[in-house]
Amino acid sequence: MNDSITDDLFAALNILVLERLYPGSFKVTGKVPNWLRHFCHPRVTSGTEVLIPEQQFPFLENFLIDAEEFWQNNSSSKLSSGFWTDNDLAGKEYHFEASAISLNNRHFLLIELLDEVYTEKQDIIQKARENQLKYQQLVKDKQKKEVLIHCIIHDIAGQLSSINCCLALLEFESLTPKGQERLEIGRQQTIKQETLIREILNAFSEEMRSLEAFTLDPEQAPNILASVQETIKLLSPSFVLNHVQLQLASDIAVTADWRVVGDRSRLDRVMSNLVENALRHSPPDSTVEIGLQSDETSILVTIDDRGMGVPPEIANNLFQKFTQGGQKSGRVGLGLYFCRITVERWGGKIGYLPRPEGGSRFWFRLLRPENQF
Repeated sequence: MNDSITDDLFAALNILVLERLYPGSFKVTGKVPNWLRHFCHPRVTSGTEVLIPEQQFPFLENFLIDAEEFWQNNSSSKLSSGFWTDNDLAGKEYHFEASAISLNNRHFLLIELLDEVYTEKQDIIQKARENQLKYQQLVKDKQKKEVLIHCIIHDIAGQLSSINCCLALLEFESLTPKGQERLEIGRQQTIKQETLIREILNAFSEEMRSLEAFTLDPEQAPNILASVQETIKLLSPSFVLNHVQLQLASDIAVTADWRVVGDRSRLDRVMSNLVENALRHSPPDSTVEIGLQSDETSILVTIDDRGMGVPPEIANNLFQKFTQGGQKSGRVGLGLYFCRITVERWGGKIGYLPRPEGGSRFWFRLLRPENQF
């Protein structure tokens, strides 16, 4: 391609080609694009020496500082200025991008008019931003619905499970044959409803990290001992039915301060999830024990069972979504996942340890409200 065609090509592309002579001084190379006449009073032609920056392009003053360093290094790449805006002699706004390049020990400054390209790129960027905002709003709306469904269904399922266990215990009472028949019908219906509710819960359970509210106020902070005692009360029928004992460790000072950072309703749900998990993995005639330990900054909760423990190959993934832990695992493995995202949202930690004497210890640690993170 000869020089004439190259010059015409640059001009057609609205690119002004300037060869650097010395710092701040350039020579116009090739054909001058039409847009330049809107910025310069004198007629600028090929070979004209110009000083950059002039009033016409004040933005280039800063860019040329970087360009001089770039040219001194004789880099084979290209240095771009990014978009900028300048006004012509009549006050009309134009959009430009400059590039510094080096070829055969010669240094060039290319100034490109970007009106059409700029408008197209800005339109694309604007549409991308709008789509991103719409997407974020849809995600938030979806999360809100999932949180609502999760909380409602989980609470209903917990109550229904307790009702079912109470109905099961009624089998040991002196009922008439008709009463036994009606009791069995009631049990079957509650089992079906519990299964349906659990399936809905599992289908709609998602991350709630950005939506989980909690309190840092010591006056409103939940009492974790009260949460443990409430969990023992509600789940005792299930443990009795399965011939497993549920108890609180004997060394706990009930008059101590057991307040933690968190939210009472979700703290109850974390406790019930972990205790129900222990029940599912406990053999008959064994014991699940809940322990509490405190220090100056936090409170540690432990739930110990005497089951078979967790297989080593899944121990590291127990708290991930849809992880199941053994033959008596939860239906789809969301309970421990819910516990993890909730505890971590509150600045706490959660984990699992195999017990040396057999069984599992699930634990979580929460900060005291006066030790905010």
